[in-house]
Amino acid sequence: MHSEGERGVLLLNLGGPETLEDVRPFLYNLFSDPDIIRIGNDALRKMLAWTIATARQRKSRALYRRIGGGSPLRRITEGQAAALESALAARGTAARVYVGMRCWKPSIDEAVDRIRRDGVRRLLLLPLFPQYSETTTGSCFRHFRELDARYGLGEDMEISSVKEWFGEPLYLGAMAELIRAGLGRFPAVARDGVHLLYSAHSLPARYVREGDPYLDQTRECVDLVNRRLGTGNPSTLAFQSKVGPVEWLGPDTRDVLGDLARQGVRRVLAVPVSFVSDHIETLEEIDIEYRELAAGLGIAEFHRADAPNLHPRFIEALAAVVLREWGG
Repeated sequence: MHSEGERGVLLLNLGGPETLEDVRPFLYNLFSDPDIIRIGNDALRKMLAWTIATARQRKSRALYRRIGGGSPLRRITEGQAAALESALAARGTAARVYVGMRCWKPSIDEAVDRIRRDGVRRLLLLPLFPQYSETTTGSCFRHFRELDARYGLGEDMEISSVKEWFGEPLYLGAMAELIRAGLGRFPAVARDGVHLLYSAHSLPARYVREGDPYLDQTRECVDLVNRRLGTGNPSTLAFQSKVGPVEWLGPDTRDVLGDLARQGVRRVLAVPVSFVSDHIETLEEIDIEYRELAAGLGIAEFHRADAPNLHPRFIEALAAVVLREWGG
């Protein structure tokens, strides 16, 4: 096996509350992030985060209660880390794979402590966000840079990072397989007419105007997936999970469902395009809220393609991204 000193991969994600008691502190961590709430005054931003978390906690707890009382994101991400470690080993590269969450546990700080204790000498930061945004990948990288400056991590290890990887062929293949499986839930004679509703997490529109590449990369990703899929199904990209009164990227997934219903569309497959793991946005927002909305609008059949989670080809995609970065 390759060695070149102890290697490590740090998988980065935002995290999610594992219990109902975690909801308020998770929301506080989320809205304290300066890459999400862009207020320069630290004290003012934290005060606003406390206000938002306090105001939203009851509603958010009710939503998490609908999916069993907490997010499965940590469990899935730790499963992805174990599967990636095994996939790399099978390809002749020994590496330890760590999980660091920006807004919950295990935190990026905790992951870095483990990395230092384990004596890693070559570290790759791999965000579990296929498309780059300052609010997700950028936030994780910024926090890691702060830890690097504090501990001098770069003095003891070679550090590299992957900014975006939505064009990875194996990832596109995994998405196509998941969509085909989703189409298989519809009657065979109707599958060609099923409308693919790609749903991505929204972002304040101002961030895109200021140069965030998320929108362009998400559009390109959908085009690439459709080409890889090759079925010719009609499709629309929409955005979900908006919070607050500011202008967000659109069109809103709810509005698109209404438009499709008015056009006479009766079969819709929702495709979570910016989510690689199941969490509140897929399990509650799409599976429950949008399904109920679709039924009320007269859309007779509404299904969702599975998130990549532990899909073997998705794990192969992550391994390919790592090995390409390391020249393996």
